[in-house]
Formats: sequence, structure tokens, C-alpha cells
Amino acid sequence: MIAIGEASRQSGVGIEAIRYYEREGIVPKPGRAANNRRLYSKTDVGRLIFLKRCRNLGFPLAEAKALLDLSEQREADCAKALDIAASHKSSIRKKINDLERLERALNEVTANCTNGSLHCPMLLSLREH
Repeated sequence: MIAIGEASRQSGVGIEAIRYYEREGIVPKPGRAANNRRLYSKTDVGRLIFLKRCRNLGFPLAEAKALLDLSEQREADCAKALDIAASHKSSIRKKINDLERLERALNEVTANCTNGSLHCPMLLSLREH
């Protein structure tokens, strides 16, 4: 059993995030030592690592929690996990499309910019539209 600082170091999840996950019921509250300090098991650290990996992939916390719950079921429902991942992938694709549209718009607005121009075409374009 290890303290919260070591659980944070091993998992890569910040101490405040660990406390938040516990308060919100995302991970179970850990056991406590006689001095009331939190004590984490390898399983607890594994949960934190799982959540960190999900968050690094951009899953919202609710979806990361759902995937964690699925991963801890004896008969994990792969179809549900796939649904969550497919929904997330669709959301990412939409964001990419939105960013590409934004890039094209910025390219158009800045296309007439030249260094040293007294009247900035980009600012005039933004004002007009």
C-alpha cells in the first residue's frame, strides 16, 4: 500500500485530480491508514493509469469512467466499449473538420496581407464580414 503522492507519481495523475476522482465517485475511495492518510493498492493505481490513458486519448471524463467500469466487469461488454469509442471518434472527426474550415477561413482572410502595409487587408476583411 502506498500514499497518495506515490500513487500520483506511479500513475502520472496529479494529487488534486486523484482527490477529485474520489469525491466524484469516478474511482472508489481508498483505504485509510491509522493516521487517516489514504492508502492505495496496485489496483487503485491501475485505475488511475487507465483513466489517464483515456484522458490522453481525449475521452471526456464521463466516457473514461464508463470505460473504466466496463473494464472492471467480469464479462466486459465489448460492444458498449466500441460504441463509446465510435462516438468519440465521430466527435474528433467533427472537430477536425471544424478546424480545417477555420484554417481555410484564416487563409482567406490573411491571403492579402503584406508586411509594412499601412492598411491591413486582414483587419479590413474582418471588419467587413
